[in-house]
Amino acid sequence: MNVRAAAARVIFQVYYHGNSLSDCLPDILLQHKDPRDQALIQALCYGVCRRFFYLEALVDLLLEKKLKEKDLDIFALLLVGLYQLTDMRIPDHAAVGETVAAVKEFDKVWAKGLVNAVLRNYQRQSAVLQKEIENNLEAQFSHPQWFIGKIQKNWPAAWQDILSANNQHPPFALRVNQRKITRDQYLEKLTTENIHAALIPETQHGIVLLEAMDVKKLPGFEAGEISVQDGAAQLAAELLELAPGQRVLDACAAPGGKTAHIAEQQPALEALLAIDQDAKRLQKVQENLSRLGLSAQCVHADAAAVDQWWDGLAFDRILLDAPCSAAGVIRRHPDIKLLRLPDDIKNLVEEQQRLLTALWPLLKINGLLVYATCSIFPQENVNVIKEFLASHPDAVEEKIPATWGIACEFGKQILPGMYGFDGFYYARLRKAF
Repeated sequence: MNVRAAAARVIFQVYYHGNSLSDCLPDILLQHKDPRDQALIQALCYGVCRRFFYLEALVDLLLEKKLKEKDLDIFALLLVGLYQLTDMRIPDHAAVGETVAAVKEFDKVWAKGLVNAVLRNYQRQSAVLQKEIENNLEAQFSHPQWFIGKIQKNWPAAWQDILSANNQHPPFALRVNQRKITRDQYLEKLTTENIHAALIPETQHGIVLLEAMDVKKLPGFEAGEISVQDGAAQLAAELLELAPGQRVLDACAAPGGKTAHIAEQQPALEALLAIDQDAKRLQKVQENLSRLGLSAQCVHADAAAVDQWWDGLAFDRILLDAPCSAAGVIRRHPDIKLLRLPDDIKNLVEEQQRLLTALWPLLKINGLLVYATCSIFPQENVNVIKEFLASHPDAVEEKIPATWGIACEFGKQILPGMYGFDGFYYARLRKAF
């Protein structure tokens, strides 16, 4: 399969069928054995999703009339072609030629001339086109209008910075497994191999590579010395105040980065239970633990359906990494901009409240629950905690003393790009009686 056609098929699946990149990209990559082809397909798919609304505005200007629904695969191919011309170092003649050649994969001979004309016209008219879309916020910030409006309302002084950060490539952050090696020792190991990195000062075990690379080529990866994890996500385990003999629940645990960090932080726990209702993603938790030489009890269940899995023994610590809009990790998952809808937020808030209410009785008196999301919307964060505290007199917010983040009425918010982090929210609740 032509590489551009492969990328267009993935974009079509995301744009038209609502599938995530993580769902549909792996199968396409398996059809291409050359690592260079795989890398190009991935770069095209992530790049088009990152720049989707900008590229869509260009296509709308370049087409005389909109394509029919049955031809949205050709629309996806046009996006792939334009992305190469606007954002990649591929020579223009190769970008145009290979994209036009990809049309044959779709059995639509008529589209060959259309794709060629659109891409050639962009080359000739790029300056004029840029002028025409300069006042189009969706195009300029490459986000849907509803999302831009929501960010403007909630973060009026930072909305442009947030949107710009969402469109950047994420840094390559690692968490050092302290059970096997110290952070300083691992930095020395990287220096020996001429791999440039720096510590993440807001974390205890985080480092960031100055250039991304294949994680499997990093020293000590297969031996479990490191894991890929954003610096903001590494704060969760640190906020739990772990100690020997504790029983710990990691609810909504997949893919297991935080579960593993908990096990690394405190090897003398009485129990560590990781729950997730997605069996496939729960398997990823087990694989990560195995590579790192760690263990936890992994349970496939709805965490809120307590009667189906709980043995009646209360927990000292609970981490609820709640399902959310993921509005803080768009730079890492740019397809979120295409997949998320305004009405999703209300449904997610209901799920967050359901989980929080169901898990609270499982916490011991004086126990600590850490509520976390990778969202930047107060509706999913501080508002959820405020409502919960109002209805649970035995719950007391415990302030987070760290200097990182923005102090909210309850909890702390990290916005995308702060400290080089993804966007995250954390709140800590102590059970008073």
